[in-house]
Amino acid sequence: MKKYDYIIIGAGSAGSVLADRLSADGRSQVLIVESGGMDRSPYIHLPVGYGRLFYDTRWNYCLNAEPQEALNGRVDYWPRGNVVGGSGSINAMVYCRGLPHDFEDWEAAGAKGWNWQSVRATYDRIETRVAPDGSKSGSGALYVSDVSARIHPLNRHYFKGLQELQLPITANMNGDQPEGGGIYQINTRNGRRWSSARAHLHPALKRANVTLRTRSRVARVLFEGTRAMGIELRHRGGREVVHGREIILSAGAVHSPGLLQRSGIGPGALLQSLGIPVIVANDNVGGNLQDHQAVSYYYRATERSLNNDLA
Repeated sequence: MKKYDYIIIGAGSAGSVLADRLSADGRSQVLIVESGGMDRSPYIHLPVGYGRLFYDTRWNYCLNAEPQEALNGRVDYWPRGNVVGGSGSINAMVYCRGLPHDFEDWEAAGAKGWNWQSVRATYDRIETRVAPDGSKSGSGALYVSDVSARIHPLNRHYFKGLQELQLPITANMNGDQPEGGGIYQINTRNGRRWSSARAHLHPALKRANVTLRTRSRVARVLFEGTRAMGIELRHRGGREVVHGREIILSAGAVHSPGLLQRSGIGPGALLQSLGIPVIVANDNVGGNLQDHQAVSYYYRATERSLNNDLA
């Protein structure tokens, strides 16, 4: 039975980068396991296609949250990518760096090396920034396009409103003054979606030491004592055990905690009630999720909108 140096669970935004970096030496055997299929659909690559992907179960888990007390019992819809590239293959491609003061807070809380100066150097290294005139700066694999010259004229009302309310306006959400109303930048290259999978995973798949298994679900991580040593894989109705020197869980904010719990890591009482042997009892696994709400407003326009132009 083949044993891998690294098994990466999830070929999303994080897993794609990990596959690229960990296989770069040409020697380390890397396996990436993805529950969804390949990212071949034209709806994935054409930026306007994300509206179609938002509710399409072929590439999207289309999850619903539990009724929320703070929302008067409403149920939130949570789209999550079920395809190579993960949610980075179905989202709106918006690219925003984290805010500098957040990283400073991280380091102050004990995350050494995560200060803004260090993190900014990493951002600069991984990005290629494309200006409105097409000129480029940087040489990273991830393309970040400034589309401010191509926004719809209707947006002028938005900026006029910001000025009337005396709210800050930023010319670059990824620049030195990121906070304020502005025009977001997107991950596109030559007019097509440029996901982490396109930037990192697909080039890595050309290496002989990289294996990608799609439409394969990891039922649980396997342990020897408290050390992860493999995974139980489900594929086409069959069960398979795959061993690895290191197991890396990058299945996203929703599915990673669930996989940990099924593997015996999580709230002890909950796992025992489900008949799951407890390997590590930790009440934080599967808890403390924070999300931001998105509220859509619909108005009848008195001048041409993007909907008219696309009709």
